[in-house]
Amino acid sequence: MSKKTRTKSSKPSPKSHTASARKPAAAKTARKTSHPGAAASAKKPAAKAAKAVKPAAKKTVKKPPKVTKSAAKAASSKSSHKPTPKQLIKSNLSAPAEASGTGLAEGAMAPAFSLPRDGGGNVSLADYAGKKLVLFFYPRADTPGCTREAIDFTRLDRAFADAGAVVLGISADTVKAQESFRDKHELSVPLISDQQHEMLEAFGAWGEKSMYGRTFMGIIRTTVLIGADGRIARIWRNVRVDGHADEVLEAVRAL
Repeated sequence: MSKKTRTKSSKPSPKSHTASARKPAAAKTARKTSHPGAAASAKKPAAKAAKAVKPAAKKTVKKPPKVTKSAAKAASSKSSHKPTPKQLIKSNLSAPAEASGTGLAEGAMAPAFSLPRDGGGNVSLADYAGKKLVLFFYPRADTPGCTREAIDFTRLDRAFADAGAVVLGISADTVKAQESFRDKHELSVPLISDQQHEMLEAFGAWGEKSMYGRTFMGIIRTTVLIGADGRIARIWRNVRVDGHADEVLEAVRAL
């Protein structure tokens, strides 16, 4: 081989020089893409895309419709106006006419009685034949409510007499306790002692009571008006003391 031929073959061809020049550039590009910062920057658009998807997912979940106040009132009024079953309906029509636990009712003959009273002696139904008779049964002598009731009947004692009626007070207290009660409050109405509850039971004034969650037997505050014919004219059960004596007086006058 001649020297000229060797010289020509030892010179690099332009094509091979261009390829070798390109290699470093490609390597640099590869290095740039493999840099951690490039990976992080690639992740950021993906994270942004994920955040953009979340609101869309929330929108697809449907919330239950809000109930307005007017709608709630309408619903409650509908439920509260449902008809009551027949077996739950209670009637109070017979309450004023009949004493609980007895056959005592308005229009019936008054049960006979004969019991001791304050000051000595006995009092009986026969003693007041042909007269109107008011019997007020009270739980216990010298207690606040019973005291007010007895004082009210004493205050109207003359008015009852003018209307042709006699008033008697009855409780299960002893005669001695009734006398102390009378003297302390200057009561003018006779007070009867029924320690055996005979008269109390006959007139429906003895029965089951409840107080502070405890149930027991005791005297139920009751008033009975007996007409001149010996029949029951009116019965007041579970009496409220205030104004009661005046109400009874009006009933006596109307009888």
